[in-house]
Amino acid sequence: MRNQPVFAYFSGLAAVGLLLSIFPLPFVPLDQRGPSLIFALCCLGVAFYHHDRFKGYVYTLMILAAAALALLYPEPFIAYKGYQLNQLIIPMLQFIMFGMGSSMTVRDFVGVVKMPEGVGIGLTCQLSLMPLSGFLIAKWSGMPPEIAAGIILVGCSPSGVASNVISYLAKANLALSITLTAVSTLLAPFTTPLLMKLLAGEYVAIQVSDMMWTIFKLVIFPVVGGLAFNHLMRQRAAWIQRIMPTASMVVIACVIVLITASGRDNFLALGVALTFWVLLHNVLGYNLGYFSSRFFGLSERDSRTIALEVGLQNGGMAGGLAKEMGKLATVGLAPAIFSVLQNITGSVLASYWHRKPPKVND
Repeated sequence: MRNQPVFAYFSGLAAVGLLLSIFPLPFVPLDQRGPSLIFALCCLGVAFYHHDRFKGYVYTLMILAAAALALLYPEPFIAYKGYQLNQLIIPMLQFIMFGMGSSMTVRDFVGVVKMPEGVGIGLTCQLSLMPLSGFLIAKWSGMPPEIAAGIILVGCSPSGVASNVISYLAKANLALSITLTAVSTLLAPFTTPLLMKLLAGEYVAIQVSDMMWTIFKLVIFPVVGGLAFNHLMRQRAAWIQRIMPTASMVVIACVIVLITASGRDNFLALGVALTFWVLLHNVLGYNLGYFSSRFFGLSERDSRTIALEVGLQNGGMAGGLAKEMGKLATVGLAPAIFSVLQNITGSVLASYWHRKPPKVND
């Protein structure tokens, strides 16, 4: 452990905060339990940051704290002096995509040639298993049409940058993970609108050309800009490379706050049931990706990678598309919940696999 006194101190504060937020103590007013919960999550994040084993869960706690803040106190995150704050979602997502591009090089795309079998199986799983499972879950769930469309939208989205971080923590094939994320992201302007039209057209109107253009603005242009920046400024702006991952995590948390605040009323009405279906979708992604890869003869290490690439989706992009459709509070709700849950399940899965390194010849 890097700093045991700090870990112990903030763990104690977190325990007190959780106690005050959960148990109906007579000296704690009801309206003070929300701040106690957020305080506990923040303290736990500081404690975990100073513990080598738990440091990988810090980002997960940040996301949980952000979601809790938006659910408990949505008003400050809806409008400011008449300005609708959800207008910030698109530029925030563009910043995240730029950061993703700035961390890539052309070598990341060479993996398509170096690892054709893994990339081919990974993309096939990504473009079939998650969209189809999302469609079936939307059918079975009985959710209102626009909420159901949001479940499908998650499945039709590419994998997100979180999959790369969690692949690293899980001792999976990081090179394959980065290549799959890069390729699925570049294909998204074509695959996501067409899959949405095919699978979600009965729930919500899908304008394929409009969605394609939105993804180009939201994803492709910023990623290409980031790639160009990395190529041209790699030596002169190394400090940006160092701060970009942390900055992107903070911005993702802000996006989740804005989406959650906008869809709070729908979440309170459907939250428990929708959380169950979204969690099922996420866990199905891991299992279908892993066992499909093993069935086709991929190694344990590559199968773990594809499991994470299939199960961890770009919920931010899905939320941005919902915003551009004018349905952030409905279609955007499942992506927001998915973004929170996948960080929890992904961290747990990464921790489990980290303790069980794959065999060299497997």
